Amino acid sequence: MAERSFKREVKKLEVGHGAEFEGEGILAVTKALLQSGVAYVGGYQGSPISHLMDVFADANDLLESLDVHFEASASEAAAGAMLAASVNYPLRGAVAWKSVVGTNVASDALSNVASGGVRGGALIIVGEDYGEGSSIMQERTHAFAMKSQMWLLDPRPNLTSIVDMVERGFELSEASNTPVMLEMRVRSCHMTGTFTAKDNVRPAFTVADAAANPQRDTDRIVLPPANFLHEVEKVEKRWPAAIAYVRDNRLNEWFGPQGDDDTGDIGIIVQGGLYNNLNRALELIGLADASGGCSLPIYCMNVTYPLIPEEVREFCTGKTAVLVLEEGQPEFIEHELNTLVRRADLQTRIVGKDILPRAGEYSTQVIREGVGAFLRQQGSPLAPQPAIPDPLPGETASEIPGRPAGFCTGCPERPIFTAMKLVERELGPSHVSADIGCHLFSILPPFNIGNTTMGYGLGSAGASAFSSSGKGKGSSGGKRAIAIMGDGGFWHNGLTSGIGNAVFNKDDTVTMIVDNGYSAATGGQDILSSRALNKVRSTKNPIEKAVRGVGADWVRSIDRTYDVAGMRDTLKEALTTPEKGPKVIIASSECMLNRERREKPIRRQALKDGKRVVRERFGVDPDTCTGDHSCIRLSGCPSLSIKKNPDPLRQDPVAHVDNSCVGCGLCGEVSHAAVLCPSFYRASLVSNPGRMERFFHKVRTSVIGFLQSWDARARAARAF
Repeated sequence: MAERSFKREVKKLEVGHGAEFEGEGILAVTKALLQSGVAYVGGYQGSPISHLMDVFADANDLLESLDVHFEASASEAAAGAMLAASVNYPLRGAVAWKSVVGTNVASDALSNVASGGVRGGALIIVGEDYGEGSSIMQERTHAFAMKSQMWLLDPRPNLTSIVDMVERGFELSEASNTPVMLEMRVRSCHMTGTFTAKDNVRPAFTVADAAANPQRDTDRIVLPPANFLHEVEKVEKRWPAAIAYVRDNRLNEWFGPQGDDDTGDIGIIVQGGLYNNLNRALELIGLADASGGCSLPIYCMNVTYPLIPEEVREFCTGKTAVLVLEEGQPEFIEHELNTLVRRADLQTRIVGKDILPRAGEYSTQVIREGVGAFLRQQGSPLAPQPAIPDPLPGETASEIPGRPAGFCTGCPERPIFTAMKLVERELGPSHVSADIGCHLFSILPPFNIGNTTMGYGLGSAGASAFSSSGKGKGSSGGKRAIAIMGDGGFWHNGLTSGIGNAVFNKDDTVTMIVDNGYSAATGGQDILSSRALNKVRSTKNPIEKAVRGVGADWVRSIDRTYDVAGMRDTLKEALTTPEKGPKVIIASSECMLNRERREKPIRRQALKDGKRVVRERFGVDPDTCTGDHSCIRLSGCPSLSIKKNPDPLRQDPVAHVDNSCVGCGLCGEVSHAAVLCPSFYRASLVSNPGRMERFFHKVRTSVIGFLQSWDARARAARAF
């Protein structure tokens, strides 16, 4: 169950020629693929293109009606390998994933398809996740495009431009027999707008047609001597063909005064994806308007690799200096521009990282300051005065409390790390090899668990160097390392590189597989082990069966992670058992977010129909709570907070459960497992109760009220 359904929106994909299409960037990309006659699509979810994969899934019926094959790939490598269909056949194919980590995973397949080349158009849609809002290491796709000689599109954030770049991307790929990468930044994926639609095009040659008429060309297979010829072909044929197509079809754009109407001897070269930020920055300093009219010449590169020498020469001729807006380090574009300008024998100065930040996202504010500094450096009459930052009303940024990422309320992964902290108290700390996924939040307070993370599904492999099997003098001797792995990472990569590797090498480590039923961190998509019914995918494949299938013997499954005592005892057993070899614990409970998405509509309908609905809630008795707050330190649940102590003789605030509680019961389980206190209670909130329930409620209320009154009178009598 994905976090968002696009069932309603995908109906827009059926509109035909001349209709106005309105929607998000991801919907526009999907529509552009269908208009381009794509034959197959695939990919792996990850920010910021998770919703693109959800759109593909929800539009599956439409795709099938057009003979378009959709594959929810097991990994980015599997998605990249799909492009093999375009090597020998005139099939247009598109795959999508989160970059740059997804591109790294797919690198083997991409290197092969880039070397051999393609006959049909091959488009790789990468969710470029660079900047302060990113959840991954700070790298860019540009380096990979350069390394493998694949062309890189970075369209201006405008739905018409994005749709045009998808369609032109296929044409560019076919014109140069080269795969093309299309960057989609977060804002581009989720921006809304309109464009004029075209009819969807059924592929003239389908995947079924290709399978029925197999073709082979050994010159396209990456083996000697063909692989040596591929490099020559890239330089002598594909590269010139790509430059000619980009130049002749004017994929890059020019804005502001140009040529004879140029009002100055300076200009700006910008990556297409940064154009909107640049235009807003110029607007704030009075050099542009909201519709894109500007006072400075701008060369907007919707194609950031390869650069077009003729266009660079044309733009830079007659200019003393040009500012280059390129995010990240190294400054690949700036280096190449310097080379092209020198080769053209121009004296134009290329200005970039000498006045702009070398790292970090180029937000509107960053660009505004950089453009201002550039104009002042060049002595331009258009230069603004240095801006004096306005303080935030009532507070400064340093006073705003930090809010690190953390587990959701009721998250079933939280009790796993609570149990690990309890075991740590008894056995001491262990090296913990963390993994990508929601469970990575365990490295932050209150758990502070996790020493390293190496990649999606690589938690167990990251602990392999710490095997304590005693096979050599360098053995770590007895204390076992712990590895964390999510169910999404397990199916993505961890089964072979983690569990299989540990079995093969007899690694004496402990692997905790967190099974919450979905690929939760990427938006709740179904995976092989999901319990959900999926009419087009195979689910309900147990992780334990796969683990035992590759040879693991010591395997324990826990079907309710909220059983903190059980989690604690199982982990302790794994760490202390004399049995050698890999130990695997599969801790299963449904992702609370997906559970709430699934159950809330059912509850709402039941309430609407007047049916009996029971909800579990937990609370803290303030008269019993000692104010120790160990419950908060050991669970960290967002619904656990503190409030003023009702006892005037005690100053410590007491624990409090607020209205965000989802009734998972972890707080009470923690108190029981850690032997903390008896202050937690469970309450059942009954909506639309039956007649007998209402009767007993009145009786209980009357009895409790009588006892409370009697107690109050007794207290008053003793006071006098």
